[in-house]
Amino acid sequence: MQSKLSAMVMELRHHAPFTIFGAVTGVAAMLLFTKAPPEVNHRLFQVFHPGHVILSAIVTASLFRLHETKRSFLTVLVIGYIGAIGVATISDSVLPFLGESFLGVAVPTHAGLHEHGDGHEGEAAGEDEHDHEHDHEPAALAQTGAEAERPPQASGKPRIHLGFIEDWYLVNPAAILGVLIAWFWPRTKFPHAGHVLISTWASSFHVLMNTHRELTPMLFVGIFLVLFIAVWLPCCVSDIIFPLLFVRSPHLHVGCHHHPAAEVHA
Repeated sequence: MQSKLSAMVMELRHHAPFTIFGAVTGVAAMLLFTKAPPEVNHRLFQVFHPGHVILSAIVTASLFRLHETKRSFLTVLVIGYIGAIGVATISDSVLPFLGESFLGVAVPTHAGLHEHGDGHEGEAAGEDEHDHEHDHEPAALAQTGAEAERPPQASGKPRIHLGFIEDWYLVNPAAILGVLIAWFWPRTKFPHAGHVLISTWASSFHVLMNTHRELTPMLFVGIFLVLFIAVWLPCCVSDIIFPLLFVRSPHLHVGCHHHPAAEVHA
């Protein structure tokens, strides 16, 4: 147990520099896309979040598979899937949203609220034309379908974007793919810094999806801290702590210069 705790503390310490660099790149990405429409930020989140899930599943499943002698594919699949989906959701969605709410960037501006109110007024005015509503049913249905394709923030109501539910066709297969890679090729050589960068960018674009205020230098400082926390603790939990909870081997050594699965020794 002592060796496990020592390995976990060592990883938290050595992951910090990577995470600081990742948070800086995340802020830089937000500066580049701060004027982009919400749909663009949503699409970018749909790229980086599944990418984070794949890498997280590889690391979690590989670490467990290399250390646990009595393992079945089903066990590796369950641990890899839960570790990747659970922690990636916390890192890329839950913690960023809490940070957005704390910083106040997720609060719609007065203009946004006015626009939303105008929409309601238009609906009220439309009630006077109730006799013609059946003539426009096909158009209304088409509009409803288009709204379903819009990202959640487009309605002016910021909320947590849960990828494994709302983008299930991307995120869940990504987790399974990561576990399959770990099962057939557990000693991967993907640099851990790459994992941190992808996770940070996913968190960054979740913040941008929900941002309704102009980002000031002070807000960027707060976002930097949010990105650091959102990536540092969850990534270490997913890559190291979570799989080691199920390992019975008393002797563990985990390197931190590459992807954890690459430098693991029983």
